[in-house]
Amino acid sequence: MFKIDLQKFADASIEGLSAQGTTLSYAAHGATSFTTVAGVKTVPAIGGSPQTIDVTALDDDSKKSVAGLQSVSNLAFTTVYKTSNFSALISKADGKTIYDWKVTYPDGMAATFSGSFTLATAQAAVNGAIDFTITVVVSDGPDFTAPSTGTSGS
Repeated sequence: MFKIDLQKFADASIEGLSAQGTTLSYAAHGATSFTTVAGVKTVPAIGGSPQTIDVTALDDDSKKSVAGLQSVSNLAFTTVYKTSNFSALISKADGKTIYDWKVTYPDGMAATFSGSFTLATAQAAVNGAIDFTITVVVSDGPDFTAPSTGTSGS
C-alpha cells in the first residue's frame, strides 16, 4: 500500500511554503537529464488514493474492505502559451510515447511520475492570455522525494 508521511516533508523553521518557484520538467523515459517547461501556471494535486476491495462475508456484522490498487488521476498542468514552450512539446504530444516527469517544489521536494501526454489550447478571450494544458496520463508513480536537510522556503 502506498503511504505518504507528510511530516517528513515539513520544515519546522517555516510556517508554510509558497508555490512560487515550483517547476515542471520532462525527459525521455529512462533519461536522467530533464527539460524544464516554461510558463507553468498551475500544478494539479499529485497523488492518489487506493481503491477498495470489498471482503465482507455473509457472517460479518459490518462491511469490511482492504486497500486495493492506487488510483491516480490524469494530471493537467495549465501553461502560458509561449511560442518556444508549445513548439518544444507539440511534436512529442502524441498521447502514446511515455516520458518521465518531475515536479520540483521550492524547498526541493519532488514528485516524479511517468506517462504519455497531450496538449490542448484554452479558450481565447478579449484581453486574455493564451494558455494551453499539458495533460499527462500517469502510467507509473507518483513517487515523492523529500527535500535535502537544511533547505527552507517561504
